[in-house]
Amino acid sequence: MFVKIPSIKENVSVVESFIENVGEKIRIEESIYGNVLVSVTEAVNNAIVHGNKEDKNKKVKLALKQNKKSVRFVVEDEGVGFDFDNLPDPTNPKNIEKVKGRGIFLIRSLSDKTTFKHGGRTVEMLFKL
Repeated sequence: MFVKIPSIKENVSVVESFIENVGEKIRIEESIYGNVLVSVTEAVNNAIVHGNKEDKNKKVKLALKQNKKSVRFVVEDEGVGFDFDNLPDPTNPKNIEKVKGRGIFLIRSLSDKTTFKHGGRTVEMLFKL
């Protein structure tokens, strides 16, 4: 199951609806639903803004894979990728005031496993059910 959206910030609401519908179908528990919602919308927003530079001709793909024990959301953009191993630590006191740089930290904190592929153009977020 997947959805492709043009890289327009307003399309994050489409993603929220997708997660809501999927959550009901595969019975994502309330205890992790918030983590899924925040992580996936953050990843999609990053893909739109940083990956595809808000170029509406470029698409963001959101896919869902599931088994009995977990659900995995995969977000792909058409950008050049990024160095996901060398991001500033948003918990470092010198970075506390910075508005940017919290998204990846949040995704890694809220999902059970986060994997970056294709030079950072793809992020997989695993949530145990």
